[in-house]
Amino acid sequence: MQNELLHELEQRGFINQTSNMAGLNDALNAGKIAAYLGSDPTADSLHVGHLVPVMMMRWLQKYGHRPIMLVGGATGRIGDPSGRDTGRPMMTEEILAKNIAGLKKSYAKFFRFGDGASDAVMVDNYDWMKTYSHLDFLRDFGTDFTVPRMLSMESVKRRLETGMTFLEFNYMTFQAVDFLTLFQKYGCILQTCGADQWGNAIMGIELIRKKLGKEAFVLYTSLITDANGNKIGKSAGNAIWVNEEKTSPYEYYQYFRNMPDDLVERSLKIFTEIPLNEIARLSKLRGAELNEAKRALAFAATEIAHGRAAAEDAAATAAALFSGGAAQNVPTADFAYTGAAPTVLDLVMGAGLFPSKSEARRMITQGGVTIDDVKMADPVAVLDVAPGTSVMVKKGKKTHLKVNII
Repeated sequence: MQNELLHELEQRGFINQTSNMAGLNDALNAGKIAAYLGSDPTADSLHVGHLVPVMMMRWLQKYGHRPIMLVGGATGRIGDPSGRDTGRPMMTEEILAKNIAGLKKSYAKFFRFGDGASDAVMVDNYDWMKTYSHLDFLRDFGTDFTVPRMLSMESVKRRLETGMTFLEFNYMTFQAVDFLTLFQKYGCILQTCGADQWGNAIMGIELIRKKLGKEAFVLYTSLITDANGNKIGKSAGNAIWVNEEKTSPYEYYQYFRNMPDDLVERSLKIFTEIPLNEIARLSKLRGAELNEAKRALAFAATEIAHGRAAAEDAAATAAALFSGGAAQNVPTADFAYTGAAPTVLDLVMGAGLFPSKSEARRMITQGGVTIDDVKMADPVAVLDVAPGTSVMVKKGKKTHLKVNII
């Protein structure tokens, strides 16, 4: 009999591949399990592109299982080569600490932490990796990994052509030891991950089998891409972050509100907990009626990440701006006045509205930028603004920003 959790995940489109579906199904039917998801502290917040496995782990907790969220304080010091053509830059201890704190804040938005049987646990692999000397690690695990097996991994093959350091080559061994450690300490039998982590995760299964003679599993999630094959989670070249100091709840709401029509059904299934029968109804809407589905998507996704009050405020702000009225909670940005009156281009670039000057110039000349309800046409037109004032900038039809002149 198919396990209820696996059925839910399949119906919502989370599952891409598992190491042993029948075995995992039996394990879930036999009782509650612990599963882990790892993330290296490369930034001080999760973004929408990270949320597919996060939401899958959230469902795991809803069905009574225990999520373990691993922050890679150790692996973050190495840099994961998976899915990359170049090495990651080394981070200072201060940046690592800041990023780890930010990731913990992000995870706390999606999971219930505590001491209960299904309460989430937050761990840092630096806590056990720092106890190994180089000789200790080689003695304990050196014979468990063969070079031919490591070279067969796609993440390694890709980087061998451009140059891979010995440091990065060891990354998969660290991740495998993470899985073994969590298996021993928490009885964790499942690792969830994105597609780019498949090879690293399989190494963990093999290590557990060699060391303990036990069975463990990997489940990796599907990737959500737009019509051009780009991973979703960014808007105008900027990541849509989970932590509100990086992306406001209103901007988060608007990202989902503006989801392309062909991704609405998939996003409803992945990024919300709306029942599947209601998603089926919403997904049948067409034309202007599809806006109901987009509003439902935006509200439900924002409520999970930021709470109901923030979702209600964001929805009210969006509705007010759409109708041409005044609105609270519009995102704000500061523009530093240098003494010379700024041009339109200066203002929109200084406020961070565009990733490049060329894109800003193009949109301004095409009439896609308004300032205080006046359509701009000349990028070098000088603005009459002064410190202590503010202007409302509109980019396209859907992006609003209050710019404070300081």
